[in-house]
Amino acid sequence: QVQVVESGGGLVQAGGSLRLSCAASRSASVVRAMGWYRPAPGKQRELVASVTGGGVTNYADLVKGRFTVSRDNAKNTMYLQMNSLRPEDTAVYYCNLRGVFSDIGYLEVWGQGTLVTVAS
Repeated sequence: QVQVVESGGGLVQAGGSLRLSCAASRSASVVRAMGWYRPAPGKQRELVASVTGGGVTNYADLVKGRFTVSRDNAKNTMYLQMNSLRPEDTAVYYCNLRGVFSDIGYLEVWGQGTLVTVAS
């Protein structure tokens, strides 16, 4: 079984910063992509930021220029550096991993989420 665990959420003042981490319990033979998602009106979850196995990043328009996603392959960990936080960034942030594992094949895994609260 494969798990991803988020950490780093908390309470911060508007304009502040937080760094989220998502650690996978084991490495994938091929990482298709890892991403951060949060709930959105009318949707179950919306993409915040993602990074492919090849290192290509993608961001939601609302966070471009403020958030930075990165991966440390050696640690099987993805990060989300969140700067210039706004009250509307308040949400539970979920980690998603899509990869191919040598004994399982293709798998998509979601974490339990970490709460980010931005006070005005």
